[in-house]
Amino acid sequence: MSGFWIALLSGALMSIQGIFNTDVTKQTSLWVAAGWVQLSALLVCVAAWLFTGRESISALWQVENKYALLGGVIGSFITITVIRSMDSLGPARATMLIVLSQLVVSYLVEVLGIFGVEKQGLEWKKLVGILIMAAGVVLFKWE
Repeated sequence: MSGFWIALLSGALMSIQGIFNTDVTKQTSLWVAAGWVQLSALLVCVAAWLFTGRESISALWQVENKYALLGGVIGSFITITVIRSMDSLGPARATMLIVLSQLVVSYLVEVLGIFGVEKQGLEWKKLVGILIMAAGVVLFKWE
């Protein structure tokens, strides 16, 4: 049950972060805002590392699938694309499309069993759920 609450918190924090980042971008620039996001995240992670355990940083070089180390690079592009989408679509519309995209890509990763994720069978009810969500995005956007 804690995973449920953590996921809801994550979604809420991502939406608020996108709004904040868009505001900072309007007052500075895209790259200054994105850089600040990554720098401040690094500072929080270093502080947390200092206070919670100090596991070996050298373990990063022992990660089996080296592509998994690209999470920070992807995070930078996430920051930039969220800022751009929220600025042009508004927070609610952008978030709906972002979540829909996350769901589609995550389901494809599960069905195809890529990136070390255990392969799951294709289920029609899940496809219908994605289509219903897409229809919800269309209804929400309809003016």
